[in-house]
Amino acid sequence: MARVLITGSSDGLGKMAAQLLVEQGHQVVLHARNQTREKDAMAAVPGAEAVVIGDLSSIKQTRAVAEQANALGAFDAVIHNAAVGYREARRVVTEDGLSHVFAVNTLAPYILTALIHRPQRLVYLSSGLHQQGDASLRDLGWQERSWHAQQAYSDTKLHDVLLAFAIARRWPGVFSNAIEPGWVATKMGGRSATDDLDQGHRTQVWLAVSDDAAAKVTGQYFYHMRRHPAKAVTGDIAIQEKLLEECRKLSGVELPG
Repeated sequence: MARVLITGSSDGLGKMAAQLLVEQGHQVVLHARNQTREKDAMAAVPGAEAVVIGDLSSIKQTRAVAEQANALGAFDAVIHNAAVGYREARRVVTEDGLSHVFAVNTLAPYILTALIHRPQRLVYLSSGLHQQGDASLRDLGWQERSWHAQQAYSDTKLHDVLLAFAIARRWPGVFSNAIEPGWVATKMGGRSATDDLDQGHRTQVWLAVSDDAAAKVTGQYFYHMRRHPAKAVTGDIAIQEKLLEECRKLSGVELPG
C-alpha cells in the first residue's frame, strides 16, 4: 500500500486517479483550491485520508499546501495534476503579478516539489501541446508578448516536462516522470475531445504505485502507459537549469540539492 498526494483532485483526471488509487487500497490525500472544493473532493472520493487546501495561483497559498502536506507525514508519491487550461481570453494576473496559467501550471509544481518532503516517485502531467511550447523561456509571465492562451498553456506543459526531467537528473533516488493523458473530455478538455477518457488517469496511477519494472524508471515521458517521445529540447540540461533558476527567482524557493 502506498501513500499518494494528488494536486487538483476535486474533479477531472485528478479525481479519477484518486478514486482508482482508493479502489486499489492505497492511502490518498487530496488537494482542493478552497473549502467548497474540499467538500466536493471528499464527497467524490470516499475513503480519501485528508484534503490539503490552497489556491496554487498564489505563492503564499502554495507554500501553505506544502506545509499541510508535510504535517501529514511522508508520501510515497506525489502526482502533480492541478492545471488550468487554454481558454483564458486574456492574461489573468495573480496576486504575485504572474500569469495565472504560469503560476498554476509551472511555478506551483516547482514550489511543491521543492518544499514537500521528498517522495519516492513524482509524476507531472503534461500534454501533447508541450511540443508547441517555447523553449526560449523568454517572457515567462507574458508581460511583453501579446496574449495567446493556447501558446501560454503549451509553454507551461513544456515546463512540466523540463521540471520532471531536471528532477530525475538532480535526484537520482527518485522516479520522476512526465505523462501525456491525451485530449480527454474533462472540464478542461471539453466535450469535443477525442481520446479515451478511461485511459486519461491510469498512467499516472501506474507510475505512482506499480511494482512493474516498466514503471520504476525515471526521466521518461509516457502516453497511455508506454514511453513516448517528448520534445527533444526537454533533454537539454542548460534549458532545464534555466527554468529552475527562473522559478527560484520568481518564487523565492530554493530547490534542494
